[in-house]
Amino acid sequence: MKRTLPLALMLMISHPAFSQGWGNVAAEKEKSFSWTAPLWPEFWMAWTPATFALFCGIFSAMAILTVLEIYRPGGNERRGILGLTTTRGDRLFISLLGSVYIFLAWLGVMGQPLWWPLGLSIAWAVFCFRKV
Repeated sequence: MKRTLPLALMLMISHPAFSQGWGNVAAEKEKSFSWTAPLWPEFWMAWTPATFALFCGIFSAMAILTVLEIYRPGGNERRGILGLTTTRGDRLFISLLGSVYIFLAWLGVMGQPLWWPLGLSIAWAVFCFRKV
């Protein structure tokens, strides 16, 4: 009995320590997703998931316009409500430029979150491609 008591006490004391993860004290914690964390820290440009998504969206729009130009040449010129004769590429440029101004104005006046200017920018792009 005297011999098993210290052994039983040692097991009872050490068991909670191991169950709490003492074996992983020096292990690195899992990092959660962040829109502002760099994707490649050693790279010369700060590619965050947000900038990557933005550039992918712009280049995808340019690729779609290229495919449309191959299948329907001419750029679909028309005179819109602004009085300008525009092509598809012009309307894309006007919508991107307007979106930048919407986001900058929102950040200057309201701050974050940026869901409302995203909706306004999408509405502006739809307006540009339909009416301008």
